[in-house]
Amino acid sequence: QVQLVESGGGLAQAGGSLRLSCVASGRTFSSYRMGWFRQAPGKEREFVAAISWSGSTYYTDSVKGRFTISRDNAKNTVYLQMNSLKPEDTAVYYCAAGSGRYYALRQSYDYWGQGTQVTVSS
Repeated sequence: QVQLVESGGGLAQAGGSLRLSCVASGRTFSSYRMGWFRQAPGKEREFVAAISWSGSTYYTDSVKGRFTISRDNAKNTVYLQMNSLKPEDTAVYYCAAGSGRYYALRQSYDYWGQGTQVTVSS
């Protein structure tokens, strides 16, 4: 069992930055792929970024070059550095852990955090 707790959300202006953190409980954190998803009001939850146990990273096209996912296995923590924020980045951001085959699919993740709100003003 893995429990995930996100933090770092808040209000930012367009062009600004935020850093999200997700701390995981459990001894097997390093063996999981970690992902960040987001859900805007009235929309489906969508993939944002993922990082494998070995450090390979994946991003959705809309955040490439602006967001960076990283992990610190010693601290059981995954981060999402978000730069050059846009109003369309406004959403609840969820951390997830899993070992499914497809990194961008929600079904590939077994554990989810409670989410943290990110609001970007124009």
